[in-house]
Amino acid sequence: MLNCIDNSGAAIVECALVVGQRRHATIGDRIVAIVQKQRNASDAGMSSASAGNKVKRGDIRHAIVVRTRKKVQRPDGSVVKFDDNACVLINKAGDPIGSRVNGVVGAELRRRKWSKILSMAPTHA
Repeated sequence: MLNCIDNSGAAIVECALVVGQRRHATIGDRIVAIVQKQRNASDAGMSSASAGNKVKRGDIRHAIVVRTRKKVQRPDGSVVKFDDNACVLINKAGDPIGSRVNGVVGAELRRRKWSKILSMAPTHA
């Protein structure tokens, strides 16, 4: 189970498949996710005018993992670990479904060529 940190309308998603590999997902990996819980418009402080519910419960979408609880070692020797597992939903072309990202994302996304997600995030660690 992963938190969905964009404003696509999903709150919690479940990983069904890691695309292109046979191991666990890490930061920057593309996964197939099933929306388990839908976010209410009042949960994220969004106005009712914004299209906050682009996905519904039960939808199957692709997503990018942006935070993991598992420690990740960087090339410079530092280790980063987050408090939760989180993702951002994307469409088949690789563009984010939401227009905003709430929270920190891992800087490993830059090496994985997900700069569009990095530019939407307020901070990266």
